[in-house]
Amino acid sequence: MSFEFHDEAALAVSTAANTASIAAAAEGPGFDSLGVAPEILKAILHAGYPTPTDVQALAVPAALTGADLLVSAKTGSGKTAAFVWPALQRILDARLDPAKKRIKGQPQGPRVLVLAPTRELAMQVSRACMQYGHGVQGLRIAHVVGGVPYQAQLKALRGPLDMLIATPGRLLDLMGSGAAILSQVEMLVLDEADRMLDMGFIDDITTIAQAIPAQRQTLMFSATFAGNVGTLARELTRDPQRINVASHTDTHAQIEQRLHWADSLHHKHALLEQLLADRNVDQAVVFTSTQRDADELAWKLGEIGHSVAALHGGMPQGRRNRVLQGLRQRQLRVLVATDVAARGIDVPSITHVINYGLPMKAEDYVHRIGRTGRAGRTGLAITLAERRDVGMIRRIERFTTQRISAAVVPGLEPKLAPPSDKPSGERSFGRPGGKPFAGGGKPFAPGRKPGFGGPGKARGEREFGAGRDFAGKPAGPRRGGFGR
Repeated sequence: MSFEFHDEAALAVSTAANTASIAAAAEGPGFDSLGVAPEILKAILHAGYPTPTDVQALAVPAALTGADLLVSAKTGSGKTAAFVWPALQRILDARLDPAKKRIKGQPQGPRVLVLAPTRELAMQVSRACMQYGHGVQGLRIAHVVGGVPYQAQLKALRGPLDMLIATPGRLLDLMGSGAAILSQVEMLVLDEADRMLDMGFIDDITTIAQAIPAQRQTLMFSATFAGNVGTLARELTRDPQRINVASHTDTHAQIEQRLHWADSLHHKHALLEQLLADRNVDQAVVFTSTQRDADELAWKLGEIGHSVAALHGGMPQGRRNRVLQGLRQRQLRVLVATDVAARGIDVPSITHVINYGLPMKAEDYVHRIGRTGRAGRTGLAITLAERRDVGMIRRIERFTTQRISAAVVPGLEPKLAPPSDKPSGERSFGRPGGKPFAGGGKPFAPGRKPGFGGPGKARGEREFGAGRDFAGKPAGPRRGGFGR
């Protein structure tokens, strides 16, 4: 939790207009037409936005009218700013309303509540709020997430608050203890609503919504509003406006996508080592399917000299914060992560995303590759797949309605023929990103780590590439097991 201002560049990626209304919004006046206060406008211009993105041009004016919104926008489209700016404006408007004047000495809960699925995304939203609210006098922002000691969060909640960003589970715990006061919430924002439901937070969200005033504004941002997400939207909103700026079938023109077929796990290791040796790699995120794979792969990459660290949900929050800070400060060149990071990493200098282990769901592929090609830059997304992964590859292609072009690394061409499309209904065996079947690679000696062509070291001997974490302390034994 922090109340400091983080001077970090905001992310905005212009998207191709796909409806007449979006095109008209994009061609219209700039930020001065959005209707936000001068202090917010100054912070926006300082962040370096040239013009509002499509989602901002449509969602911000609609939100400022007080209407409930259901918004779909692709990763990297500037959607965080699309709800942060109206939230800050609501706070300024409330301060000018005599009926909403706060009484000194009484507990004062937040006027704006933002729910996010992961700690990383909640902290990203918190940084955006502090950045755009830098010119708002006396702005008080806090975030409460799991994996952090309660005492600091309890202290922040006792003081006056304007905005609270939280993960549902931790907020529900604080509500149960009476520490979180939500009786003054005027705006509820659900960021990545579909992800929160995937993580099983639907009951928590419903309980939280019942604890805040019914006369509120609700903004929901989600990749889809079908199924359970649509049901929840109907329960939480009143006559919402629907804004659909982009879908999962967007071409991601700024991101080149490649597919490398690997004959075995050993071949996949060699491909990864060669790809990371490319001088064009500024910073890269390598995605694995499990926490254990992330820890082991980070260890192996560190052994061959990469500046690398792992990031997954099994790590303490303080350590995860140090890893993300190291990535932003370029202390790290390679981050090995599970899908916990797919919707929370906000670093424009990431040039490459490598899917070493495939995602469990096709839609997670879109969020993974969205970590690159941000802030108007181009990026490269590479997927390493074995023959047993063909089923998931085809599901990803059907979901995105795009074919991923196959490529080869000179000198590491696969010896096996690329798998062909299977007849409809034929089952693909093996789980995405899992361990290989018999013959899928050479076995390793017990208690030894597989290396990239050289002898391994004893398990637990080193964790990060330099053997020390970002606090300067020796890295302890690895923790983490299977699961994401």
